[in-house]
Amino acid sequence: MPKKILVTGANGQLGSEIREVAGSGFRVPGAEFFFTDKEELDITDEAAVRSFVEANGIDTIINCAAYTAVDKAESEPEAADAINHLAVEILARLAKERGMAMVHVSTDYVFDGKNYRPYVEEDDVAPQGVYGATKLLGERAMQAIEPARSIIIRTSWVYSSYGANFVKTMLRLGKERDELGVIFDQVGTPTYAKDLAEAILRIVMSDELRVMNEKSIQNSTLKTQNSVGVYHYSNEGVASWYDFAKTIFEIAGIECHVKPIETKEYPTPATRPHYSVLNKGKIKKTFGISIPYWKDSLRECITKI
Repeated sequence: MPKKILVTGANGQLGSEIREVAGSGFRVPGAEFFFTDKEELDITDEAAVRSFVEANGIDTIINCAAYTAVDKAESEPEAADAINHLAVEILARLAKERGMAMVHVSTDYVFDGKNYRPYVEEDDVAPQGVYGATKLLGERAMQAIEPARSIIIRTSWVYSSYGANFVKTMLRLGKERDELGVIFDQVGTPTYAKDLAEAILRIVMSDELRVMNEKSIQNSTLKTQNSVGVYHYSNEGVASWYDFAKTIFEIAGIECHVKPIETKEYPTPATRPHYSVLNKGKIKKTFGISIPYWKDSLRECITKI
């Protein structure tokens, strides 16, 4: 029987990439997708979500919806919490009741960014702002409910040919200005949303969620011993925002001098993690996923743009 997959946040970067990848037939033979954004389905309205799920026979949820305005979240904590936390709780509760699979996308912002080595899933969490705190509450709500065949994937520095993001901003500013100041003391890994979309669909369309769930229950080293597996995904490699900008201009053939600046020279309402490199060993081993190098994926995205 073909899978019926609900993708929330379908107009965002990741949701849009999932739509495109699914449309190409990548690993999704026979699956029926239901792409929704807030206009089509308010995921903070439990009755509306329940009605949609039941009417369409949904058996899998990929939750890409998120309040991602990191600075704005500092002044709109209730709005951020509604999407990043309470909506996740609603989806997880329905997933458990109906035996649906669920993939929820989270963030590196659940960490404080003070590590000295790539973060593993078991590292202590300590979000530094409203965005990270509400995303962590969403994770914990899902883990407390424990829907079967469900996982959380944390990612970082997402960009795409869709939506607004750092790559598009740099391409625009690089053509408008002769010089740009870009932060060099925040380090992480850019993630091409298309690569993450393909990884998610591979996981969803295989039987590995069931196998993962069994292994998680038996072998998890998470302190909570929770059966909802937590995984990290970003592209391979490491870069600062400065390195990221320099590479964007090199690939695009844009002549713009990039000046390295410190975080303190560019104050923002929300605190950014200084270190956001994620260890991807667990997701690669569990699901047999090969992850591209960040510069290779960036080249592919810029060529598409």
